[in-house]
Amino acid sequence: MFNSRLWIGLSTFFEIEGNTLEGVFRKRLTRFSAKVEVGGKIVECFLPNPGRLSELLSHGARVVLKEVFASGRKTVYDIVGVYHCGTVVSVDSRLPNGLVYEALKNGDLSEFAGYKEIRPEQRYGCAKFDFLLEGFGLKPCLLEVKSCTLVRDGIAMFPDAPTERGARHVLELAKALRDGYRAAVLFVVQRDDANMFKPNDDLDSKFGRALRMAAKDGVEVYAYTASFKGRRLMLGGKIGVVL
Repeated sequence: MFNSRLWIGLSTFFEIEGNTLEGVFRKRLTRFSAKVEVGGKIVECFLPNPGRLSELLSHGARVVLKEVFASGRKTVYDIVGVYHCGTVVSVDSRLPNGLVYEALKNGDLSEFAGYKEIRPEQRYGCAKFDFLLEGFGLKPCLLEVKSCTLVRDGIAMFPDAPTERGARHVLELAKALRDGYRAAVLFVVQRDDANMFKPNDDLDSKFGRALRMAAKDGVEVYAYTASFKGRRLMLGGKIGVVL
């Protein structure tokens, strides 16, 4: 399902397929589209991230684009990265799932050691979760992965736009515990300048309350950083979670 592999001797990474190039961000059009200057021309690009990204996507910001040629598409480019403070922040919210899938296969997430069966996109109750993990002698584990791009003063925060869906997900995970599941949510911070994670209560207090309630019931909460190198999103280190 995912096209990625292990870079032996380093960390797990997820590699973007296709050609990449740079452009200059001009303006946001909708949640999933923006105007970008490419080679002196202004073109509409697909933005695979519903977050606000206001601290990253400012007028004139350098962005990394991926070429996508597919029938039925109105755009040729996806915005996958943004230069920010001397580094590139991955903004494609689809990539963390692929990265976590590889990390699970390679055993790079010690929290989930022993789970040999990895089933993406599994439905439970009223929600669909990113993974169902199964292993001999272990409780089946529902795992939800969340993409995080907002970092201030070394603190990663989620969400950067209100998310009722996110709150429903964590509360549904808490329900799964009562049915004998193990349940966890993993925040992938798509940049390497964070040393701590916490919910963004100022923006979405409902999500923060839901996450704390779920954690109190036994839902596990983890956060890892990642770095964007070339065309690769590479797994970084585990950071502390403050609820």
